[in-house]
Amino acid sequence: MSDWQPCPPKDWRFSTVNENLLEVMHATKSYPGRGGSEHTVLKDVSFSIGPDEAKIIAIAGESGSGKSTLAQAVLGLHPLTSGTILYKGQDIAGLKGDGAHRFRREVQAVFQDPYGSFNPFYPVAHTFETVFRNFKLARGKDDKAEQIRAALKVVSLRAEEILHKYPHQLSGGQRQRIMMARAYLLRPSIIVADEPVSMVDASLRSMILQIMNRMKEEQNISFLYITHDLATVSKVSDEIYLLYRGQVAEHGNGTKVLRDPKHPYTQQLVESIPRVDRKWSGTIEIPNESASAGTVGCPFASRCPFVMDICRTTMPALLQTPDPSHNTACWLYTAESERHFA
Repeated sequence: MSDWQPCPPKDWRFSTVNENLLEVMHATKSYPGRGGSEHTVLKDVSFSIGPDEAKIIAIAGESGSGKSTLAQAVLGLHPLTSGTILYKGQDIAGLKGDGAHRFRREVQAVFQDPYGSFNPFYPVAHTFETVFRNFKLARGKDDKAEQIRAALKVVSLRAEEILHKYPHQLSGGQRQRIMMARAYLLRPSIIVADEPVSMVDASLRSMILQIMNRMKEEQNISFLYITHDLATVSKVSDEIYLLYRGQVAEHGNGTKVLRDPKHPYTQQLVESIPRVDRKWSGTIEIPNESASAGTVGCPFASRCPFVMDICRTTMPALLQTPDPSHNTACWLYTAESERHFA
């Protein structure tokens, strides 16, 4: 991969030849803690989206696992402590001027709380007007109106029924779909969707996930889908990365990982997914998180029913399972311990 040399603004272009669309390499984010210590919320996370076929990559895990921190880093909102994020071969930390402006257009975000993305003093039309003003997308009023209508149609909304209303007059599902339309309007390469269905009714979750799939299939838009809801992952994702306390516990095809989880953490998450065909009779135990705070070994050691001595001292790398596309960071998944996953 060649180093990026900035060009004069009028000639500025992203290089796309043989470059991944997005490449996250050893992403680590720490914050200052008490007594001069550091609190690491993201540690050595790596993944990529290729240059050709669009993908939906799910970043999943419980609260505090580092999902949103990773999303904010990819959007360039918070710099990494260490590691690199490349967009079309360029380090996003070094983008300025026209380069940063184009990155903002091509990498869009849809956040968890759609209401927080609106100015409550303006009608919905203002949300789209801001996009046209900042990115100069339209050749005139008629072109602008047609683009807005087309974007709203993608999310099953009608311009004449929506644009004159104020945010408080819309349902949560309508507001979220409007933000999807706003992102789509810019024809981005990637949309970072941070918990996009967690604040909408169950009846609308399927619709929003279908919209994501349609954008991927028809418009070649990739998604980074941030979620704690594993029940939706198999419906929409091509790949999944399970995070636990900022580190990747398991990675693979979304459906395969949830059908045959290898890491004990993933197994517990999958077991907790509600199912209509069974009554859950388990118990919930709140672990002592401080027991594993700052550990050099596996961060899940204090909660793992299969913990071994090595788990407390050494963090395993992502180990390949018999399926080359399925990896897990667990010492149990070795030849001598394979019986744990029978």
